[in-house]
Amino acid sequence: MASTELEKKPSQAIDPAEEPSVEWGWHGGFPKGTQIAGWFSVVAVLCMLIGNHQGILSGGGHFKMEDVWLIGTAVVLALGLFYDLAKNKRRR
Repeated sequence: MASTELEKKPSQAIDPAEEPSVEWGWHGGFPKGTQIAGWFSVVAVLCMLIGNHQGILSGGGHFKMEDVWLIGTAVVLALGLFYDLAKNKRRR
């Protein structure tokens, strides 16, 4: 019988019982890509603070609730990125 491309190739390093996806190809993450995309997102969210949006009056001053949400979102993203970075360093 002729061999085909769909035949399973044996893997020496990883046991398929522990990692079932090893039977059909590469698997893994993109730690550098995650960090780059995450920090780009933080910068993009903070850039949204610049603009012509209006605040609502609260106690005589302007209170910009949208700025609070944007800063909060950026902080949560940054904390997640720091957590991911620390987790990856401990794994090594």
